Amino acid sequence: MRIKILGTGCPNCKILEKNTKEAIEELNLKAEVEKVTDITEIMEYGIMSTPALVVDEKVVSYGKVLSSEEIKKLLK
Repeated sequence: MRIKILGTGCPNCKILEKNTKEAIEELNLKAEVEKVTDITEIMEYGIMSTPALVVDEKVVSYGKVLSSEEIKKLLK
């Protein structure tokens, strides 16, 4: 599983990254987490606001900070 956190480094992006890593650990998943901060690369996903969560190249959330519980539901 490949997970990307899209965002320019704002506090919400950092919280989403922390919550994502927490969810992965709690679910005992093998996943690679990558932080994407390049605005050109972020724009390629067609999102209008950050932070965003991308799982296996599919945007599953953008414009809000998901809790680790919400992320776990998306990853199951």
